[in-house]
Amino acid sequence: MVPTITAFESSPDRGRGLARDMRVRWALEEAGQPYEVRLVSFEAMKNSAHRALHPFGQIPTYEEGELALFESGAIVFHIAERHAGLLPDQANARARAIMWMFAALNTVEPPILELQTAKFAEADQPWTTERLPLIKERIRTRLGELAVRLDEADWLDGGFSAGDLMMVHTLQRLKPSGLLDGYPKLAAYVARGEARPAYQRAFAAQLAVFTGKN
Repeated sequence: MVPTITAFESSPDRGRGLARDMRVRWALEEAGQPYEVRLVSFEAMKNSAHRALHPFGQIPTYEEGELALFESGAIVFHIAERHAGLLPDQANARARAIMWMFAALNTVEPPILELQTAKFAEADQPWTTERLPLIKERIRTRLGELAVRLDEADWLDGGFSAGDLMMVHTLQRLKPSGLLDGYPKLAAYVARGEARPAYQRAFAAQLAVFTGKN
């Protein structure tokens, strides 16, 4: 059965690949699995039908038969477990790949999201000017630690995995800030992820929603 995912009808990032349905699209492309997309408006995301799929009124969701999932990390993990190509066969390597998925979501992404909130949603608040340098320093700390661990390797733990997929997409959110430029190993790591054919297909599909060029 071909799964259906949801995505923004009008993408806030103007199709730059930052919306979280990108993670799911990329995972499905890496796994060689076809999928369908149902576009939802901001208004529709808050109605009862969508909230039955995603109680927090966000995207993406994933539907396959009787299974309905929300949260991009959970969806990518489900895809990776069901299809070859995103998790290693060897048990310890598989556990480490899953570990890196959690690291991307729980350790690296939170301060990056805090930066975005401070710069956009809270830009007019009196505390923002003082908070921004502190948030950026927390991000730099994480980037420095990650760069040391990656070192000269192409991927975080041997071959490309779902852990890299989640980490690359998380780091992409830093591009507009310029913070990633100070860490050339991480910038090259992101570029390697973006060069993967599966990523390119997923990016083109998401961009087509914004440009209308299907």
